[in-house]
Formats: sequence, structure tokens, C-alpha cells
Amino acid sequence: MSDNIEGLIFDCDGTLVDSMPAHWLAWKEVTERHGLDFPEERFYALGGVPSWQIIKMLSDEQGVPVDVMALSHEKEEAYLPYMDQVQPLLPVVSIVSDWHGRVPMSVATGGIRSVIEPLLDHVGLSKYFDAIVTSEDVSNQKPAPDIFLEAARRIRISPAKCRAYEDTDLGMQAIIAAGMDAVDVRKML
Repeated sequence: MSDNIEGLIFDCDGTLVDSMPAHWLAWKEVTERHGLDFPEERFYALGGVPSWQIIKMLSDEQGVPVDVMALSHEKEEAYLPYMDQVQPLLPVVSIVSDWHGRVPMSVATGGIRSVIEPLLDHVGLSKYFDAIVTSEDVSNQKPAPDIFLEAARRIRISPAKCRAYEDTDLGMQAIIAAGMDAVDVRKML
């Protein structure tokens, strides 16, 4: 690791864990139930966008009125039974375990705490992180840098001395906007 890197920050879904197929199953179930069209390709293209924003976008585009926050909650609840299918992404987890105890580390995720914390517990990763920052902790979501800046603040490391890991274009934009060293894990997996 470069001498100027003093903290590591990781996205969760698609970076630390292979959870996207499980999320897709939950999205498919909920959008079909409510008459919203949400193709799988678009789901993957919107990786990193909070559920409520996706629901609002779909509702507005398709003219299907929904209670955005209730449907967002329903989607997160629909995901929970699929959580047992989620596995850690070993190339990234090896970085986490190699650097545990040597530098502070945090998670910066577009997910919500009530899903992310049990998920990290399920895959045995909670113990590695000094902080977990979720979409609920910041006003502006990726590609805004806020979530990564908050993650750096919580581990008390200057953003310029952080390296962050992501699997989406929106997340990479957020890391770069935060002034951090950015690693695109899609090149590692």
C-alpha cells in the first residue's frame, strides 16, 4: 500500500459481497407486484442508487403512482429472505483481512443500516470495520462524494489519505469527487 494511504473505505453490495443477484430477486418480486417495469439490465446499471430514488424514478417515468417510501421499505423487506444466498467477494475480502488492525476501515454504502448490518454479520465481515456509513447518514447520494467523505470523517482520516473500493460508475465518480484514491473492483473480480 502506498505510504500516503492511511485508511480504507469499501462499498458493500457488489464490492464486499456478491449480493446483487439477491437484490435483483427482491426488486423483481416487488416491481411486478406493483405493476412497475424494471428490466434486469437497468437494475444493474443503477447499482449504488438508493431504493427510494429508483422507485421514484420508475413511478415518475411510468406514471404509476406509488408510496415511494413504503415501497422502498417493502423492497428491503423482500430482500431479507434472499440474504442467505449472499457470499463474500474473496478478492476484496482478502484486502480487508490483510489490512485489518493496520489501518482504520469503513463501509460506505447506498444500502440502509437495517439491511447492511445483518448482511455484514451474515458473511462475517462486521468485525473488520470501524464505521459503517449508509444512505441514511448523508443527504446527497452517490455520485455525490458525501458518503465517502462521511466514512473518512468517522475513521478520522483525511480523504486525501483514503483509498476507496467500488463496483459501480456512480460510486467511482463519488470517490474521485471526494479526492480519494479509487479502486474499481470490477477489474479484480
